[in-house]
Amino acid sequence: MAEESTSRPIRVVFVCLGNICRSPMAERVAERAAADAGLTNVEFSSAGTISEEFDDPMDRRAAAVLEERGYRFHDHKARRVTAAEIAAADLVVAMEDNHVRSVLKLAPDPSRVSLLTDFDPTAEPGAGVPDPYFGSDTGFYGTLAAIEAAMPGLLDRIRTLQSS
Repeated sequence: MAEESTSRPIRVVFVCLGNICRSPMAERVAERAAADAGLTNVEFSSAGTISEEFDDPMDRRAAAVLEERGYRFHDHKARRVTAAEIAAADLVVAMEDNHVRSVLKLAPDPSRVSLLTDFDPTAEPGAGVPDPYFGSDTGFYGTLAAIEAAMPGLLDRIRTLQSS
């Protein structure tokens, strides 16, 4: 175990458009999923592809759904993803195909970029995580369900990265 604690942590960055709904939700779900699975030496963060929401808190509806389900929901400020952050990440997990394209413009290494739904064997290929922002409050439950469904596969990928 000493080797694991001294090695560099696996860095996972979740990316969506504004970094106020989907990516911070995924970050918090992944934190708990990793902790529940006893998976250590991994760091999760989130960012957006635009600066429009910079420094804004998480959407109140996203925070409410996370709080209701027992996830961490506070202490978030939206930020834009940088090329340096992508280059330092072991895995960049995008919510939609357009986020994948934006990430690849900053750091074109497709081997480290995936859609979150790629980790859900029941998801339609390329489906992406639904954006609840312009819909009703109930849309955030569907977004959370899509994120949670991808966690077992995502954790398997992190374990593979840790063992390589």
